[in-house]
Amino acid sequence: MYLLFTKNNMLGYLNKPEKKLIGSLKDGQDRKLKILLVGAEVSPYASVGGFAMVLAYLSRALVRMGHDARLFIPKFGFIDEEKYGLEMVCEGLEVPTNDETLPNLICNVKAAKDLAGVTTYFLENQEYYEKRANVYGYSDDPTRWALLSRGALEFIKICGDFVPNIIHCNDWHTGIVGNYLKTVYKEDKVLSKISSVFTMHNLRFQGNFDHRYVSELDFDDGKSSIESFFSPRLNTQNFMKRGILYSDAVNTVSKTYSREILTPDFGEGLDKLLLEVKSKLFGIVNGLDYDEFNPQTDNLIEQNYSLRNVGLRKLNKTALQKEYDLPVSDNTLLLGFVGRLDMQKGVDLIVQTLYHVLTDYDVQFVQVGGGEGALVDMLNHLKSTFPNKVGIHPYPNFTLPRLLFSGSDCILYPSRFEPCGIVQIEAMRYGAAPIVRKVGGLADTVENFDSSKGTGNGFVFTDFNEFSLFGQLVRAVELYKNKKLWHKLMQNAMKSDFSWEYSAKEYVRLYERAISFKSKKGYKSRSIEAALF
Repeated sequence: MYLLFTKNNMLGYLNKPEKKLIGSLKDGQDRKLKILLVGAEVSPYASVGGFAMVLAYLSRALVRMGHDARLFIPKFGFIDEEKYGLEMVCEGLEVPTNDETLPNLICNVKAAKDLAGVTTYFLENQEYYEKRANVYGYSDDPTRWALLSRGALEFIKICGDFVPNIIHCNDWHTGIVGNYLKTVYKEDKVLSKISSVFTMHNLRFQGNFDHRYVSELDFDDGKSSIESFFSPRLNTQNFMKRGILYSDAVNTVSKTYSREILTPDFGEGLDKLLLEVKSKLFGIVNGLDYDEFNPQTDNLIEQNYSLRNVGLRKLNKTALQKEYDLPVSDNTLLLGFVGRLDMQKGVDLIVQTLYHVLTDYDVQFVQVGGGEGALVDMLNHLKSTFPNKVGIHPYPNFTLPRLLFSGSDCILYPSRFEPCGIVQIEAMRYGAAPIVRKVGGLADTVENFDSSKGTGNGFVFTDFNEFSLFGQLVRAVELYKNKKLWHKLMQNAMKSDFSWEYSAKEYVRLYERAISFKSKKGYKSRSIEAALF
């Protein structure tokens, strides 16, 4: 993917202006950028999905690198203004709606700076944010996210508090930011100079509709004007597609997933479009905040430990078995699952396979996370069948996952597809070996353990079926009996480095590409585009 920077002989085929452009890309790491990351949620203010943490950690890493990275999210009613120290920075902001009856929505923008030095802007509107109990799940969500997208641009244009070089948008909620920039604001003196990056955290979700069953009348080609905030047609416009079309650079949250989505099996109906624009498509693996997720200092686990005294980890296993009212046994392989109960995550495959494993092997299984009712029923039935081997907690919980990471011997993640996945990285940080399917970010972060060479940090299988998962589970059971080899596997997992510092550097390279792509020179030469990809 980064052929441009590793094969210098490529420069011999380019003319002088193209060489100058490539030189600017190389030197761009030294330039301090102004970056506005726009999203529907950011931890700790509003945290529902995984990308809330991604935006929080990425912005902090960018600030540590010397860049001016700031965040822009809605001001939901549940956000405690006093706790976070919000202050008014822009009052009475008029956000155009393109509706004749109600041409503008009046908003305020407030701001807060966290201990890491990251400033977050909050778009305040009573009707669409303050009076809502949840982040998602409303019939007018497209209106709410259109308000957020255009509100961010109007804030930059009118208030002048912060004018970025890059606007970094995330998932379908803010996919139309690039669309607005390239159409409505293409002549604006301020906004027309700003480049855009669009990150697809999960291609499966493209709007308030099922993109797999769209009628011809409702199909959005992405080329028509963005509808007014209150038009029923807005609910059928594909914000994800528009983010791909109009943003200067596009990325997924793993390199393997960026290649998988070019195929019909993973492309969710957008594979042909992605193939057409693949010169601006990249993959960057999510990182982990190694200061927050640190078994040596984590106060949410029973016993702290590190690589030097990893033997203490067994006390967390004991605590976990007691938490789920299971027999305490260090010789029993303890499997865990952390995350939402979703068919994407392969929870159904886990349950189906465990019926075979739990019957004949000394294995226990524990779970935490809520989700689909049918999967909860499957887990309840598994629990009733093996009451002394299975413990479930089918509800969201913000502290119990750390105990599972520190006490489980293995974490299961046999996903049907996985844009990145962060749970396997968190588990490895705490010494739990991941058992994963070789897809998306799981393929980029987990290497199959080779017992003869002592390399690898987990167990990997390819096909999504019970036989493949069963094979790796049995392999883990047998390997666990060899304490020397298991200790090596555990060490390898804990030594795996997926810190945000590396990922943030990759994002800076992406921002520089977006800036270059936006310039006319960046689009003139197809050879440059080929080299960049």
